[in-house]
Amino acid sequence: MQTHTAQSLAATAAKPASAPLLRIEGLTVDFGGVRVIRGMDLTLTRGDSLGIVGESGSGKSVTWLAALGLLPKTAAVSGKVRLDGEELLGAAAARLDRIRGGRLAMIFQDPSSALNPVVRIGRQVGEVLARHQGLSGSSVRAEVKRLFELVGLPDAARRFDAYPHQMSGGQNQRVMIAMALAGGPDVLVADEPTTALDATIQAQILELLTTVRRETGMALVLISHDLGVVSETCERIMVMYAGNLVETGHSDSIFGNPQHPYTRGLLAALPSFEGALHRLVPIEGQVPEPANMPPGCPFAPRCPQRMTACETAVPPLRQIEVGHRSACVAEMAPAAGQLQKLKTGTLA
Repeated sequence: MQTHTAQSLAATAAKPASAPLLRIEGLTVDFGGVRVIRGMDLTLTRGDSLGIVGESGSGKSVTWLAALGLLPKTAAVSGKVRLDGEELLGAAAARLDRIRGGRLAMIFQDPSSALNPVVRIGRQVGEVLARHQGLSGSSVRAEVKRLFELVGLPDAARRFDAYPHQMSGGQNQRVMIAMALAGGPDVLVADEPTTALDATIQAQILELLTTVRRETGMALVLISHDLGVVSETCERIMVMYAGNLVETGHSDSIFGNPQHPYTRGLLAALPSFEGALHRLVPIEGQVPEPANMPPGCPFAPRCPQRMTACETAVPPLRQIEVGHRSACVAEMAPAAGQLQKLKTGTLA
């Protein structure tokens, strides 16, 4: 991992700071002729931290499973996924095997199903080191111990020979993080890494991911249904709904000036630990089934601000301020002057 990390940081120094590390363009996913991801676009640079939020069924995990080539053959995937300019969609299986777990790693949300219950955890992490770092013998055990210490796993030396069922959920999640870091990834995708963990362990896991990102220069993608989880971990946030990107921007802009009614709904459902107590406001209804999408904005049936225009066409992403875009007709309507600037292309 140290060698790979040094090489990655050296490559970073040789590239312009703004050079994209990973670029996804027009990504779509269909299952049985039903579209579940409807044109996803995003760019990651080295050291970036991106949070992707939305309810279950929004398409957060499917987006990255598609990008990594991990969806079943029944899925029809189109678009572009480029890592340092190399196209991943349609790449040979052997090439993807070298990239997955190496340059691009993923922490799955359920360690109890992601870890093999009949294989010792040290061996499972060691397989990644052998495949992507070329380590063997005693070097594997030494590096696994170092990784376990890095992720804060207690009694790291003894844990090498433990089985998943002998450890708690939080400890198994740390093993999953160690396994993801074993390949020295340039991009780490953490899919709900704090699910079912208590608040203290959750905070420790998020702090660990932030520390590793800053020390290694890797890009971090944190997938969550909870805006509170990503608020202090990610510099940018993308809000997904029903396979669509509905709002994106810097974290400060999303929390300080949320534009899309869905984003506002997610924020209204968060409990506040400061000030007077107030009743939480849930978002009425459910995410629509992919095979039964409304004709216009997918959020329109649940939206308290819906207008006639919302029911006729899917609104495109529009720039609210620099780096902040939202896909909503209703939120643009009151600001006639701002809307005119958008039409004439004079909005900065």
